[in-house]
Amino acid sequence: MKSASIHPAALCGGLFVFVVLLCFGSLCAGKVWVPLHQWLATPGDPSWAILVELRLPRTILAVMVGAVLGLGGATMQGYTRNPLADPGMLGVSSMAALGAVTTFYMGSFGGQPWVLPVMAMAGSALGVALLLALAGSTSSIVTFILAGVVIQTVAGAGVALALNLAPNPWAVNEIINWLMGSLADRSLDDLKIAAPGMILGLILLASQGRALDALTLGETGAKGLGINLGATRLALVVGAALAIGSAVAVTGVIGFVGLITPHLLRPFVKSKPGALLIPSAIGGSALTIAADILVRLTPAPNEVKLGVAMAALGGPFFLALLISMRRKIV
Repeated sequence: MKSASIHPAALCGGLFVFVVLLCFGSLCAGKVWVPLHQWLATPGDPSWAILVELRLPRTILAVMVGAVLGLGGATMQGYTRNPLADPGMLGVSSMAALGAVTTFYMGSFGGQPWVLPVMAMAGSALGVALLLALAGSTSSIVTFILAGVVIQTVAGAGVALALNLAPNPWAVNEIINWLMGSLADRSLDDLKIAAPGMILGLILLASQGRALDALTLGETGAKGLGINLGATRLALVVGAALAIGSAVAVTGVIGFVGLITPHLLRPFVKSKPGALLIPSAIGGSALTIAADILVRLTPAPNEVKLGVAMAALGGPFFLALLISMRRKIV
């Protein structure tokens, strides 16, 4: 049975209320609970430090990173008309990870907290430049996808090489921990570094709704409606580089949000790519916050990494999606 369509405004409103409720839960939940009546504690109170210095930056980052990943997945799936596409297919996340891993390998991260984000953003920018160079001036979606696969493969090989040649166990440990992805121990300084790129990227990606709707008619049909495919491709790539590169810079690699969120919400918007963009951004925030709350409440000595938790959730989802698509083809 197919889900009934919902007006995009109503869908966004409902999702927004859900995100607000999750934000309240995120500020309260953890190994140490901070109930609502302690939110007005004085700056010297331990509850104030937990709430403002630890939980607030973590919650805001969860909202922004989830929005980036959810919107990135919706735009990539809409552009390629490929339900398995997500932000990682461009190779931007992988190149951002490679840039960050390089700082660990070279030992330049210690004492300079700004080096890691800058190198991750530089990696994402390099990924964009390589993508444009490999794809050339053609607007072919197949060429575009293949270029992203090549970049992702090269970046993965670079990360593996860095792990293999790491000069000491500390570097290996830092690389592995960062690659697993987490929102733990993030500060307002991390938020200040990542927020501008994420906001600009979100604006660029969200502005492509009309082009994505036109592409449902194919490249020829979109051109007939006056869509500049080259400009659309450039906006999507630059938007993904800014948003996803900035997010990966401070949280590490968190996967599957961009794959799961659009699939959950697509039935409610009659499969219109443009109408799916904003709901996917808000839904991505909801999914990321909910997952982050769950990893905090996991009864384990050490907190489960968010990237690991999302992989555990996304793996079976991806397998079910593949089986469903295979049945439809057969």
